[in-house]
Amino acid sequence: MRMATLGWSRSYPGAMPYNVMNFGAVGNGVTDDSQAFIKAWNAVCGDTSNNPTLQVPQGKTFLLQPTSFQGPCKSSNLQVQIEGNLIAPEGPSSWKGKDRRSWLYFVNVNGFTVNGNGEIDGQGSQWWKLCSDDATLSNLHISAPESSPNTDGIDISASQNIHILNSNIATGDDCVAINTGSSQINVTGLTCGPGHGISIGSLGKQGEAAAVEEVHVKNCTLNATQNGLRIKTWQGGSGYARKITFNDITLTDVDNPIIIDQFYCPHEQCSNETNAVKISDVSYTGIHGTSITQDAIALNCSRTVGCDNIVLEHIHITSSNSKEGTYSTCINAHGKCDDSVPSVGCLK
Repeated sequence: MRMATLGWSRSYPGAMPYNVMNFGAVGNGVTDDSQAFIKAWNAVCGDTSNNPTLQVPQGKTFLLQPTSFQGPCKSSNLQVQIEGNLIAPEGPSSWKGKDRRSWLYFVNVNGFTVNGNGEIDGQGSQWWKLCSDDATLSNLHISAPESSPNTDGIDISASQNIHILNSNIATGDDCVAINTGSSQINVTGLTCGPGHGISIGSLGKQGEAAAVEEVHVKNCTLNATQNGLRIKTWQGGSGYARKITFNDITLTDVDNPIIIDQFYCPHEQCSNETNAVKISDVSYTGIHGTSITQDAIALNCSRTVGCDNIVLEHIHITSSNSKEGTYSTCINAHGKCDDSVPSVGCLK
């Protein structure tokens, strides 16, 4: 659960407005307004006009318990205009006896749009310490437009023994991002693309001490992603990313298929630092397919800390353009390379 801000608004000519305040909502952030919202929803859902609209007014904060908004509805073009704030009950203890799997749940509703400049706050901070350990996520289909920013498919932090299996993710950011505090993470049978690939990190931002280990990615396919298999860290961090394996990966028209980037700086305004997250014991085996960039393997490690025991075996990455070849680049990377196209001279 986390806070979401809705950054747009619209008006709909001819829409019938149903303001939750007219159905008994208080909006002081303390009183339970769930029943008022259900009454307003029922009125909207039963309206046969074009664009009936449930209005959440600006300047108010509405406490909502886990609430189900039921359909089917009579209009095929419902609107929910959120200009005020919605908050969930505070912390796990407040959810005792309630369904923890969902908060605001819309059922059997078609032609439904949410707009507004309000905030939806799941009050997640007290839940974060209840880490999602020993979890399996399988047969998922996650999609977002390729142009959509900050739309990671699955984002893992401070979790152990997580299995992602046989899933398909197409998004505008990382298909899977594995962040600090994570260990024993297994990604198997994932199809990724479009998106930014499968990433470890980013790690070490603002001097953070990172800890990531025992990450294993195998039997995955990446299609037209902006990055392939990526480890990304900020300058100035500390800690480690280690014991990471990528096995049997198929690439189709991927940008930056294999990349270690210890100079990660998406805003291009970062200072040079000598500290860095230590990257070690990383292996790439059976990686094959095509790259849209000639620089198919980039191992750009910290100039002061470096990367150790980087192993590449049975790599075959050719250019998507049959008239071009592929090559590798290295900064302070150490390990070994066997049977690789392109060759990685710094590891020999």
